Amino acid sequence: MKRTRLWLILGGLLVVVVVLSIVMQAINSLIWQLSYWLPGWLVGPILLLLVGALVLALLPLVEPLIRRKRGQTQAGQPAPPSNRQEAARRNLDSIDQQLAQLSDDVARQALQQQRQLVQESLERGDFRVVVFGSGSSGKTSLIRALLNDQVGSVGAAMGSTTSTNSYRLRLAGLGRSIQLRDTPGILEAGEQGSNRERDARSEAVLADLILFVVDGDLRSSEFSVLRSLAEVGKRTLLVLNKCDLRGETEEQRLLQLLRRRCTGQVESQDVVSASAAPQSVPRPGERPWQPPTEIERLLHRLAAVLRADGEELLADNILLQSSRLAETSQGLLDRQRGLQAMAVVERYGWIGAGVIAVTPLPGVDLLATAAVNAQMVVEIAQVYGVSITREQGQQLALSLGRTLASLGVVKGGASLLGAALSSQLPTLIAGKAIQAVTAAWLTRLAGKSFITYFSQQQTWGDGGIGEVVRRQYDLDRRDLDLSRFLEQALAKVVEPLRRGRRLPPQRPQAVVDAVDLDDRGPSPGPNRPRPRAPR
Repeated sequence: MKRTRLWLILGGLLVVVVVLSIVMQAINSLIWQLSYWLPGWLVGPILLLLVGALVLALLPLVEPLIRRKRGQTQAGQPAPPSNRQEAARRNLDSIDQQLAQLSDDVARQALQQQRQLVQESLERGDFRVVVFGSGSSGKTSLIRALLNDQVGSVGAAMGSTTSTNSYRLRLAGLGRSIQLRDTPGILEAGEQGSNRERDARSEAVLADLILFVVDGDLRSSEFSVLRSLAEVGKRTLLVLNKCDLRGETEEQRLLQLLRRRCTGQVESQDVVSASAAPQSVPRPGERPWQPPTEIERLLHRLAAVLRADGEELLADNILLQSSRLAETSQGLLDRQRGLQAMAVVERYGWIGAGVIAVTPLPGVDLLATAAVNAQMVVEIAQVYGVSITREQGQQLALSLGRTLASLGVVKGGASLLGAALSSQLPTLIAGKAIQAVTAAWLTRLAGKSFITYFSQQQTWGDGGIGEVVRRQYDLDRRDLDLSRFLEQALAKVVEPLRRGRRLPPQRPQAVVDAVDLDDRGPSPGPNRPRPRAPR
């Protein structure tokens, strides 16, 4: 490969040298002719005029090619988005196109609601800060201290906060306000606790910034949640609350321990301490003394992060939400297309089986080609929004039919199905039934392979067509899939043959395609009678 490339480079350089030599020779000849007929002082200006006229004459011929090239480049590669908001808007536009193709009304309406939330995030004017943590770690007390007001229900019992509440906070120097979201506690027992944790995690995924509140060292379950949030790109401030319950030495030890433990998930300066609701100190003979809250370090760090990185955090969050929604809608669309394509494959498989049962085919190679119907390929392509001609479908069918035969799939499938069916069939119909069922199974195998091809943007992948066919063959040979297929085959093919009933009367192009694609003879023309199937 490298040697071929080297020879191409040397050949290109040689062509350039030859062209330059011809051009220089032509210029020298022109100068000599002009010098013979004109004074020396006119040769230069006249030469420039001639070159300019030549360029102007060639420009109309070259300009359309340049425009076409530029237009193709612009159409094939649209300009990249200028910022994250523009990228999110493009994602929303693609989501609209995907939603328009969904046939499941419930799923479409749910995704449209999520899309509306992302659209509102694009247009909102505040930062979304979610206060997150285990039950009774002091989340609501912390929000109350930040707002300097009594909000929510504060208590020692687990699960005091049972739903998400929203509050607004303004900090000096910030152009946007802060929307504080108080979430239910995580890691609570019971079904209700699991439901509340799911709601809290959903809120955290929608956050621009997370305040993860703990009241001591991180438990393994808390660290697992913290790591999962960091993996999806969420910036987190880890708040060590209830510092009034421990001395300063113990507080500093815990802060250092948390910073070491959260290396890679939380920045060291984002681990801060706070005391949102200090316990009152009893005084004999007097009213208990209520110490003031200690949230200055948290406020300063919160303001610093939002001033420096707030716009980036907001934009990243919006882009993340739009990308996740696009993936969800694309997954639903792919599932819908897969079901529609499999319905096409099932239809052609059983109709083809009926035709082959009436007109058995000689040879396994022809059976493989007949099982891959070109019209089935065209219809699968249409399901995935790809427009191909019947000739292109025939070429794909021919390629896959040859692959089925070359990999020994046809013989292997016939042996596998024959062993499963022969004991249940009379000798009179065993041959027809086995060949018909084998054709139906090969059609399913081919159809699933084409579904993979079109779902992967019309590519077979790194392993090529053979790898796709082998993988589908191994999947279909599993006991569960094979037994389900044999149940259908007994009902649709074997029982009609046993009872002398007529099989599906539709005649697809499977047999005709088999003859055409396998070059075993011309297909019957419009005025040429087709051979009658033996009764």
